Amino acid sequence: MLPKRIISSIILIGIIIASIFLEWVFRITVLLFTIGGLYEFFTMLEKKGIRIYKYFGIGIGIIIPLSILFRFELTRKWELLFIALTLLFLIVMQFRRRESSGVIVDISTTLFGILYVSWLFSFLIKVRHLKDGLGLFVAVLLITKLGDIGAYLIGTRFGKTPLIPRISPKKSVEGGIGGLVFSVLGALVSQPFLNLPYLHAAAVGVVLGVLGQLGDLSESLLKRDCQVKDSGVILPGLGGVLDSIDSLLFNAPVFYFYMNTVLNK
Repeated sequence: MLPKRIISSIILIGIIIASIFLEWVFRITVLLFTIGGLYEFFTMLEKKGIRIYKYFGIGIGIIIPLSILFRFELTRKWELLFIALTLLFLIVMQFRRRESSGVIVDISTTLFGILYVSWLFSFLIKVRHLKDGLGLFVAVLLITKLGDIGAYLIGTRFGKTPLIPRISPKKSVEGGIGGLVFSVLGALVSQPFLNLPYLHAAAVGVVLGVLGQLGDLSESLLKRDCQVKDSGVILPGLGGVLDSIDSLLFNAPVFYFYMNTVLNK
């Protein structure tokens, strides 16, 4: 398992580096990861027996990053209009059903998948579109992924105290602390990109370190409910696409709003 994890990690790091330096690679990567994450999410729910609208959800979900990449907006804050229209379409689609049982669950889970994977992940694009966005994009990736690495390394070596065994038996308190420390180190290394005082940067690292682990635990909770170990198998040793981006799903929007609203980046 370890050699597979190393190989997959090297490939993932290579994709990330290429996405930093090449805009077209970044665009393709975001779109592919969005499609992959949505597919894995909806497939997990199918295994649970939910009648999900998989391809409708993927099709609608990919519109969100595309609209942001090409800066297309029908109206200001058009995401709310888009969500309302999506909900309307999902409800209208129910009229073709032969039975009414499960309608609320099917609609809710489809809409949740679009928001959870596509909408949250698309904030990475918004981060990159900010002033000095390339540096901020590097910073949020560095803080988040170093947190993942720290949690794995420290948890594997020193982890003895279960964090929340009901959700993820292998995650430990020691790993959580290690991940938080690595996130803070990532923020301090990213200080030139953040253009913040070191203490302020460290505070950002703490917040993103906590949120990143919450994102990881949230996906673990979903997988536990669906009774699957990994969201997919596209990255041997690491799991699926959703497994590789789960810690970014909360970090990207919070980081964007903080930089854009509070600091006026």
